Order: sequence, then structure tokens, then C-alpha cells
Amino acid sequence: MTWVFVALLAILSFLAIVFLFKAPKGGREAVAAALMLGAAGYAAQGRPGEAGAPKEATDAQNPEAGQFFVEARARLRDQGIPTSNHWVIISDGLARNGHYADAAQLLRGAIEDDPKDSEAWLALGNVLVAHSEGVLTPPALYAYRRAVKADPKAPGPPYFLGLAMAQSGQLTQARALWADLLKTAPKNADWRVSVAQQLQRLDVFIASQSPSAVQAEEQTGQAPDAKGQDAQAQEPQAQESGPEPMKERTPPSRNPQPMPPRR
Repeated sequence: MTWVFVALLAILSFLAIVFLFKAPKGGREAVAAALMLGAAGYAAQGRPGEAGAPKEATDAQNPEAGQFFVEARARLRDQGIPTSNHWVIISDGLARNGHYADAAQLLRGAIEDDPKDSEAWLALGNVLVAHSEGVLTPPALYAYRRAVKADPKAPGPPYFLGLAMAQSGQLTQARALWADLLKTAPKNADWRVSVAQQLQRLDVFIASQSPSAVQAEEQTGQAPDAKGQDAQAQEPQAQESGPEPMKERTPPSRNPQPMPPRR
């Protein structure tokens, strides 16, 4: 029965091309030959009687972090102009649904097309942090550094790097990044007030810590700032084989506040 439908479809296609689309007489033989070749290929390889084997969908992670990162990155984007990079747009959709590994792999295409695309590097750093549930991994740090290198004046990379550092317990480094960001921020920037409020909350939290805890964090939690060299961070393995394995951490909320350091 399947072959009847295939033959009928070929005939209808030929009639539509000839009479509806007004194919020239000299090209009708070529159209017929192409349809016959397609039917022959289906006859040789088609197996309509076999059961399908759909690929199982990859389990998604909690999408809350992805939604926050995409929306916050849009608010911090210079002049609020939406990105025109189709790779970043598609990866944002994946991140919003918790498919961080797929989003990271897709962003590889954007980076290969333009290694100086700060927006793509920043999006990659964010999905890597979301995938690791708030942990600032070496691949994520590398992505943030490349984002800064590609666009030193962009506010997104130092903000999100500071957020990831705060969640990983590197409070003094996070504070330094945010304080420097506010110093160089335009006075009329829409995001300036929000970052200033987060910096105040971080200062309150740091002040509430015992002196010994702060000193230990400064001695053991050192991390290079966003504008440092790339010597201590290796290129993210996510570009080749996906993000690093997940670790148990709480992803950032929609109103990000620095998390206390892990004891």
C-alpha cells in the first residue's frame, strides 16, 4: 500500500510542476527523471514496515538559572540592543529550558564563526555556570575572560564573573569586580542602581563574617580578575566534549544575591 502512495505522490508532484509552476517543455524530462530517481532510492532503502527508533530526549536541568542568565544578560547589554547572532539566540532558548549542555555545544559554532564575539563568550560562561549549578569552573572562567578581552567596556562579563565568584565563596574578588564596574559605569545606565544594591548586600554579608573567615577566604580563595591573563585558566572543554560534570550547588535566583562561602 505504501508504494501506491509513493507513486501517486510522484505523479501529483510532476503534474503540479508542469501545469501549476509552468515548467518549460525542455525541462519536463529532467523533472520526471528526478522524481523517478527519488522513487527508486526509496524503493532501495525505504523500510516503511520497520518500527521507529526515536532518540530519547536529554533530561533538562532546572531552567530557573538559565532564565535568569538570559534575562539579566539582556538587561546588561550595551544600549539594550538585542543580539543578532543566531547561534546565541538559539542557545538562549535552550538555556531557558534547562538544556545547558546543548546550549554550550551550540555556542561553539558562534565562537568558531567569530572568536571575538564577546556576547557568545559571555553566554558560554553563563551556561557553564548554570550547568555546574553555580560553581565557577575553569572553563567558565576562561569564557568570561575571553568575553572581557573581546569587549573590555561591556558590563556583562565582570558582573557575571563577580556573581559566580560570590556564589563560589570568593567574596573579596567579587566585590572588587563589582566596585570597579560601578566606577566605570555610565551614570545613566539602567543597571547601575541594581548592581549598586547588590554590592551593598555583599558588603553587609562580608562584614557579618568573622575576621578569621574573611582572612582564610582571602588566602585560599584567590582568583584572577576578569582582566587578567589567561595563564591559569584552560580553554573550556565544553567546546569539544560538553560542560564539566554537575556538582551539587544551588543555582542563582532571579534576584541574585551572593551566597555564603562553602565551609
